[in-house]
Order: sequence, then structure tokens, then C-alpha cells
Amino acid sequence: MGDAKRRKNTTPNPDGTRIVPWLPLTTTQSAEFVRVSTKGAWIGIGLLVFGWLMVRLIGPSFGWWQIVG
Repeated sequence: MGDAKRRKNTTPNPDGTRIVPWLPLTTTQSAEFVRVSTKGAWIGIGLLVFGWLMVRLIGPSFGWWQIVG
């Protein structure tokens, strides 16, 4: 058996396997989606914390506005 044929038989499908046969999404695409959405969620949480600190601490300390209440 030639080297090219042996390599072809042993390497997995680079596209991955489909989650369901009728849906054109592969397992690698779903893993990439989870990775990207998790990163986006952490970025959103960081922006939320920064916004809260800006409104609650940074703005009043520089005299940009006053907190009422």
C-alpha cells in the first residue's frame, strides 16, 4: 500500500462529522461557536463591569456628575 493511500485511510475527515445528517453543521463548527460565544460573553461582562465602575466611581470622582440617592 502506498504512503498516500495509507495517509488517506488514517486521517480523519478535516471537516469533522455532521451533528445531524440533514443539518450542514459539523462538530468542529459547533466547538468553534462555543469558543467564540464564550469569549464574547466574557468581553460583555468586562464591559458591563467597566461601565458600572465608570458610572458609580470614576465619573463622580472627576466631578463629571453627581450620584443622587
